[in-house]
Order: sequence, then structure tokens, then C-alpha cells
Amino acid sequence: MNKSETNMKLLVTGGCGFIGSAVVRLAVGREYHVFNIDKLTYAACPDNLTSVEEKTNYKFRQVDICDRIALDSVLSEFKPDAIMHLAAESHVDRSIDGPSDFIETNITGTFTLLEAARFYWHKQGKPDTFRFHHVSTDEVYGTLGATGQFTETTPYAPNSPYSASKAASDHLVRAWHETYGLPVIVTNCSNNYGPYQFPEKLIPVVTLNAISGQPIPVYGEGKNIRDWLHVEDHADALLLALRQGQTGRTYNIGGENELQNIDIVHKICEILDRLRPQNKRYAEQITFVSDRPGHDLRYAIDPTRMQTELGWRPSFTPETGLEETVAWYLENEDWWKKVQNRHSVTDRLGTRV
Repeated sequence: MNKSETNMKLLVTGGCGFIGSAVVRLAVGREYHVFNIDKLTYAACPDNLTSVEEKTNYKFRQVDICDRIALDSVLSEFKPDAIMHLAAESHVDRSIDGPSDFIETNITGTFTLLEAARFYWHKQGKPDTFRFHHVSTDEVYGTLGATGQFTETTPYAPNSPYSASKAASDHLVRAWHETYGLPVIVTNCSNNYGPYQFPEKLIPVVTLNAISGQPIPVYGEGKNIRDWLHVEDHADALLLALRQGQTGRTYNIGGENELQNIDIVHKICEILDRLRPQNKRYAEQITFVSDRPGHDLRYAIDPTRMQTELGWRPSFTPETGLEETVAWYLENEDWWKKVQNRHSVTDRLGTRV
């Protein structure tokens, strides 16, 4: 793309979510003109964007990506140079209990957005500089054994309703590029963590249960391995891929930080022992619970393409990133208590089969 960051008009879908809000904050700070659309489902939190909501280069509108008329209206009004598509249902346990929302948002919503983008792109004269950036997950690749890593050519083998819906959306984006020529980029990321993560995911659950004196739940034996990526590193990589990535290409974004879930839990407990000591070790609250159905054993990203083509590497180490994240939750009790009061996030999900 040949526009400077200060001139780029970026439409972000799902910008009130965890990853989306990190992208919006970073893009607005870099003086992109950002239009954020979000349906404001349970996991959306407009408070994530209080630091930018008064900025002149930021605009928000509540829009469902399944609403074609609303999408056409936004595109006609804003005339973006690029669309970054982050709106998605993303919690595996919720997809086990209620897969229909995942099919509707992740598949039908992506289809509707692609069609709106294709119509808009045609109307603008099919500019080569336009980009449709679809943000996806490493879970579409399925599970790994003890060795190996996911590459951009790894065959898809999704194992949950969530990952299957994201795999389907990835295939739609590829097809709209191959069939219609829509200039697309796809990125698949590893597990994100960091500030503002909705408190149903592992790291905030462990942190908040620990300081609340509640059992710290660990699925199975806690031996499932994930590659952990700080959300701010991810946001930086997404904007880089958007601007410099090759259209029609997929880029895997990983944190180069493989850890077993039980090791993450123990690290959080050790951090809390230092930052908020109590009369016993937090690790004593660890409780092993029945495993999630179809729980993938291991994810690991090979980020070579991001490194060699775009020169990107994560900036957070496991130590600095995790400590900063735990400290953020300790310092931002008002944020997470407000979220918890608005939505019940304490009940175990994903047990119905």
C-alpha cells in the first residue's frame, strides 16, 4: 500500500473486543483514521477504548456484520482504504454449548462483509491499494503432537465448532480472492494474552480466581501446550501485515513462547505471590477439572514468513508480558468487576456434548 499511516482510512470490525481494541488503540495512536464497527455482544467492552474515544481520527458505530445494508452505508460514508476483519465469536467452550452463534457470526458474517467489500471495491474502480485483512487463528490447523509447528501450508483440520467456523471463514476469504480478485490478506495467530482480555480466558480466569480466593481451574492435567502472543505485539504485526503483506498471502503470527497450561498457571501464581502476597501460596488453590471435549493437545506457530518477509518479531518476553498482564488486572479492578457484573463468567462452559 502506498498511503502513509496518517492518511490511511482503516475500517475495523469487532474493534471493541480484546484484540480489536488493541488494534484500534495502536492505529489511532499512529494517526490512522479509524472507523470501528462492533455489534457489542457480551465480550465487547467499549471501555477498552476510553483512551481514544474523543480523538478526531476515531469513529464508532454499532453495526452487526450480518447486516448488509448497514455495512454498505458505512463503506459508502467512510470510504476506507482497508478493512481489518476481527469481529468473531471466539471462545471454544461457548462454541461447544452453542455453536449456532459461531456459524452465524464467523461464517455468515464474514460472507456478508466480503460481499459488501467486493461491491464497494468495484464501485471504487478496483484499486490495487485496497486491502481486506482477515484475522484468524492457529486453531484452524487442528492439533500437533510433541514436535513440529504450524506453517502457512499446514492442512486445515479444525476440531471444535469455533475452529471449524474460523476455518470456513478463511476459505471464504481465499475464494473471494481467487474468484473475484478481491485483494485479501489472511493472518493466523497463536493464543493472545494481555490487558483488557475478557475474563473467561485462561490467564484472566487464573488471576481473578486466585485473588478472589476461589479454586483455580485447570483442564485435565494441564499439559496442553499453547504458543502465547502478547496482544500488543499481535496488533503491531497486524498493522504491518496490512501495509506490507502480499495480497492473496497468509501470514502466521506467533509469540515464540510455548508453554503448558499448568506452567502458565504456576507462573501466574508465583507473580501473585510477589505482587499481592497472602498467608499461603496461590498455587494451593489449583484445582484440576474434567477436560474440555476435543481439547487440542498442542499449538505451535512457525513465524518464519513474518520474520523474513516483513521483519517482524515479538517484543514481549514471556516474563515481561505475563508480569505486566497480571499487574494490569491487579491495578484495574474497576474494569474487570464491571465486566463481571454485566455478564456471568464464572460458570463452567463447554461441558455439554
